[in-house]
This record gives sequence, C-alpha cells and structure tokens, in this order.
Amino acid sequence: MSASTETADLSGLRISRDKKNDDNGSSPKWKVIVGGVIIVALAAGYFLLRGNFTATPEVEVATVSLTFPSQANAVLTASGYVVAQQKAAVASKGTGRLEYLGVQEGDRVKKGQLIGRLEDQDVVAALARARADLQLAMADSEDAHRSLERQTSLYKSGLTSKAELDGANARYKRVLASIMSAQAAVSSAEVAVENTRIRAPFDGTVLTKNADVGEVVAPFGAASNSRGAVVSMADMSSLEVEADVSESNITRVKIGQPTEIVLDAYPEVRYQGFVGKIVPTADRAKATVLTKVRFREKDERVLPEMSAKVTFLSKELDKAASTAPPKLTVPLSAVVNRNGADVVLLVREGALTEMPVKTGERIGARIEIREGVVQGDQVVARPDPTLSTGSKIKVKS
Repeated sequence: MSASTETADLSGLRISRDKKNDDNGSSPKWKVIVGGVIIVALAAGYFLLRGNFTATPEVEVATVSLTFPSQANAVLTASGYVVAQQKAAVASKGTGRLEYLGVQEGDRVKKGQLIGRLEDQDVVAALARARADLQLAMADSEDAHRSLERQTSLYKSGLTSKAELDGANARYKRVLASIMSAQAAVSSAEVAVENTRIRAPFDGTVLTKNADVGEVVAPFGAASNSRGAVVSMADMSSLEVEADVSESNITRVKIGQPTEIVLDAYPEVRYQGFVGKIVPTADRAKATVLTKVRFREKDERVLPEMSAKVTFLSKELDKAASTAPPKLTVPLSAVVNRNGADVVLLVREGALTEMPVKTGERIGARIEIREGVVQGDQVVARPDPTLSTGSKIKVKS
C-alpha cells in the first residue's frame, strides 16, 4: 500500500447526520398548523349545518275566528245544506215544440198557473171536431125523442104497430149512445189540449229554466233531441237544513231540540231553528244519520242548496243571547302565560312569534281575544314550552 493512499482524505464520503436532523426538525410545526386548520373548519361546519340536522317540530294550528256567545251551550256541530222539502222538475205531458214560456228564474208562481205551452194547432182542431160531433148528436137526439113520442102516442091510439114503436125507441137509444161517445171524444180532445199546457203544480219559485221557446220537449226527455223538464221549482216555505250527524253523536240529538243555523254565505247572520226530524236509517258509507232542521224564522236570503253549519244547543237561547254579536276567539289551549302575560304563538311563514293578547270571556272550549290578533290569524293550538319567537315549525296536515 502506498503512502498516498494511506494519507487520502476520506471525510467527504461520511454521511452528515446533523443535516438530516435539521431537515426533520421543522416537520412537527407543519403538522400542528394543518391539524389546527382542520379542527377550525370542522367546528365552523358544525355550527353552520347543525340546524339542518335538528328535527323541525310539528305543531297543530288553530284559526282565529268569530264565535257567537250561544256556542257556550253547544252540544255538537254538524254541516249540511239547505234543501226544499217540496220541489219539482216540471215537464210537459205531451210531446211537441215549445211555443210559449212565461216565466224566468226567480219568478213566483201559483198552483195551476200557466208556465208554458206547446204547439197545439192539431189538438185544438181535434177538439173543435169533437165538439161539432157532439152538437150533431145532440141535434139527432131531439128528432129521435120527438119521433119516439109520436110513435108512443100513435101506438096508444092503435094507429101504429108495435114494430114501429120499437124502431123509434131503438133509434132514440142509439142517438143517446152517440151523444155519450161524442162527449167522451170531447173530453179526450180537451185532455190532449191540456197536455200541451205546462202548469205549476204548487205555489213556489222558479229555480231554473231548462228549455227555451222553439225546442222540442217530451215527457221525461224520451227523444234524444228533446228536453225533459222545462223548469224546476221549489216551495221556499218548505226550506230546511239537512245535516249529517255521526252515529256516535246521534244520541245527543232529539226531536224539538233548539239549534242555531249559520249559512256560509252570511256568516254574520244567525237563524234560530229546531230539530224537525231524525231520519230512521243510517248511511253505512259515511256512518252518519240524516237530521232535518227547521227554521223558526228565515228571510229571502236563504236559498236552496246553500251550505250551512248547524249547532245543536243544550237549551233554548234567550233574546239577548240570540242577538249578541260574534266575538273573536281562539281555543283555550292556545293561550299560555309567559312572564306574567297571556300570549299566543302566531304562525307566520313557518316560524313563530309570541304575541301578547288581552283575553275576555270564555265561550265553551274557546276564549275571547280582545286585543293582539285579527280574524284569520293562525296560532299554535297547544304550544310546547320549548317553542318561542323565531322557532321554526312544521304545520301538521
């Protein structure tokens, strides 16, 4: 081995451990920074999205509405319609073209009044012929009667035979029979003429007009191109409310029970009534029993087929209660006391607002609200203590 090899500098081939330690010395700092950023991002996402993972409570709502003081005596409420107990679709007895129609919707008519008339030239002519035949038969009867009297007188005097008398008697009887036949023909022709007349069957009001002049009408609309009923009419004095009462509640209704009727068309008007009839059968499809409620008094605003609400009362109303104006009310359960004040929770656009209210008298299961809400507002029917202003809710369907 040479001296130059022994003295060579091998320090350049040595690995520097200090440099490796310097490069790795900065790694823990970066890990801390990245971890901190991740934690902050997760926290921010939680606070931003936590509302989406919270279940929105469902609430039952009630509408602020007008309630009459008489509702304090309410036993139950049912819905129904105003129905005329005497009504008719008036049609002709004959077939022909409608020549005259003398009524319009809303006209009042008397029993037997002429409503319409069909073309009648043919039946009128037949009636005239039948009457002429009757006159001819009656003229023959006079001659036959005189001839019989002559033959009878001659037979008593012995101046004629029995055969002549019998012939005169037979002729007279034939003439009498022809008179009866002619009278029957006249009656038949008169009926045919009357069948072209359309008359009111009872006193009432015309509800609808179903045919016009020029149209062909027939009994029951027998032809495909003909009309059946010319008009429909009803006796407005027979109007009653027919209401369906659930089978489970029918024991709470009895004949003569006082009621209060409110028409949907006139919610501010109350009509006093009473139960006139409970139909002795049930509707198996609806599980209801039909009750007929009569008006004690009504006005011209009450019309057939109007929808109505009937409140069955526990006792007859006095004058003051029957005329008292309605009051703004909500269910008793909708009013809660918070911080010493009565409040309701108003529902507006899916959120709640606590609204202080001033209450009044209790009306059955509802309570009067004098200040704080208006008719038509929606409130939570049974507020949960956890609900307050700003709470997001979902309305129960």
